[in-house]
Amino acid sequence: MCGVFGIRSEERDVSRLAYFGLFALQHRGQEAAGIAVSDGGRLTVLREIGLVAHAFDEQQLQALPGEVAIGHTRYSTTGANKWANAQPLIHHGRARTVALGHNGNLVNVEELRDELIGDGVKLASGLDSEVIAALIARDPAPLADAVAATMARLEGAYSVTALVDGTLVAFRDPFGFRPLTLGQLGEDWVIASETCALDLVGADVVRDVQPGEVVWVDEEGLHAAQAVPSGRNALCIFEHVYFARPDSRVGGVEVHGARVRMGERLAEEAPVEADLVIGIPDSGTPAAIGFSKASGIPFNEALIKNRYVARTFIQPEQGMREQGIRMKFNPLDEVEGKRIVAVDDSIVRGNTMRQLVQMLLDAGAAEVHVRISSPPVVSPCFYGIDMADEDELAAAHRSVEEMRAHVGATSLHYLSVDGMQAATTLPEDSVCRACFTRNYPTSVPPKVEKLRFEPAPA
Repeated sequence: MCGVFGIRSEERDVSRLAYFGLFALQHRGQEAAGIAVSDGGRLTVLREIGLVAHAFDEQQLQALPGEVAIGHTRYSTTGANKWANAQPLIHHGRARTVALGHNGNLVNVEELRDELIGDGVKLASGLDSEVIAALIARDPAPLADAVAATMARLEGAYSVTALVDGTLVAFRDPFGFRPLTLGQLGEDWVIASETCALDLVGADVVRDVQPGEVVWVDEEGLHAAQAVPSGRNALCIFEHVYFARPDSRVGGVEVHGARVRMGERLAEEAPVEADLVIGIPDSGTPAAIGFSKASGIPFNEALIKNRYVARTFIQPEQGMREQGIRMKFNPLDEVEGKRIVAVDDSIVRGNTMRQLVQMLLDAGAAEVHVRISSPPVVSPCFYGIDMADEDELAAAHRSVEEMRAHVGATSLHYLSVDGMQAATTLPEDSVCRACFTRNYPTSVPPKVEKLRFEPAPA
C-alpha cells in the first residue's frame, strides 16, 4: 500500500510536519519510513527500516531544515524489505535529481527497466518506483512536461509525491487506483495519501488530486495540469473495506460510515440467531456495529487487542503473520456460553480467522457465526496490494461452505458485491473491484514475482 506525504512552506518546520503526517499514515506501511527535505536546493534524505517512531528522533529532525519535504511509509509489493528499497528514493539523472515516494504498483515495469538499463541508466533498487524517478530525471524537458511524458508511459497504479529542484510535485495515475489528497495549511500546500494526515497537521482538505493530474508547488504557489487523460475511474474499493483509516474520507466518502453500512447490509443479507455481535479489532469493528444495529443483537467487545503488534495482513512473511496473530488477540469471559457473531472486514489468507474462531471456541463460545463485510477475495491485485499469488487467497478455489470448514465456524456468510458497492455510495464504474470479481480495469501480467528485480543470492 504505502503512505505518501508532502509539504512546501517557507515558514514552517516541514520535516517535523512530514514526520507527524507519516504517523497518521503508519497503517499504510510498517516496513520502512523516510523523509526527504530540500533546503535551498540542497537535498537530504533520511530513511530507515521500521516504524516512523523508530526511523527518526528529535536530533535527526532538527538536522533536516528546509522549505520542502516529502515522506513515505513503506509496505512492499515490489522489492525486498531492506534499506536499499526504503523511500523516498533518490535518482540522479542527466537532467535533474529526483526524490520520490510511490504508492502503487506498475504493471509494465519490466519493459521500462530494460529500456533504461539498455540506455546505461544504473538502477540502485529492486523497486518499480525507481523507474518512475529515473524517467523524470533523464528527461530534459521542463519539469511538468517531463512528469507528463513519464506518466504517459506508465501502466498500473501510482500516487506519487516527489521533490525536484526545490519543487513539491504530486501526480496520480489516470485510473486513480490509490487515493491522493490536496490540502492547505494557511497559505501552504500539503499532499497526503489520506485526509487523516491532513487533519493531524491542521490542514484543511481542499480536494483530491484527480486521476491523470499533476500538481506542483514552487515559490509562486500551486499549479495543476491534466497530464494524461483520465481513464475509467477505478479507486480501489478495498480502501473502504480495510486499508484506509476510518476517520479518512476516500473518494469523498467517510470510511467509517461506509463500513458501518456494510455491516448493516450484511445483517440483512445473512441474518442469524445469536446472543452477541463482536468485531475483530480494529477494522472489523465498524461493520460489527452496523450488524448489531440492523439485527438488534447486542454488540460488545470480546477480543482484546494488543495495540503494540503490527497489522498481521501486511507483514511481509508468512511466519511473521502467524506469530502476530497469536500475540495480537485475547478473548474475554464475555463469550462463554454465548452464540457469537464474529464480524470481520475480509478473509484473505484465512490464517487470522481460523485461529480466532478456535480461540473463541476454546474460551467457551457455544457457536461462532462468521460474517464478512466484503465478498470473497478470489483474485490477485496488481495495483499495490501484496496479493500477487492466487494460491495465497483462501477463497480463490473454495466454495463458501469449504471456507466455513476451513476456518472452523458454525456458519459463514460474505457480503455480496452489490451490498458492498451500495455501502460505499460510490458508482460501480468509479471503483476497482478486481480482487472480488476478477474484472481488471487494465491489462495485467499473468503473474508477478515480488522479488523479480532483486539480485540472486550469492
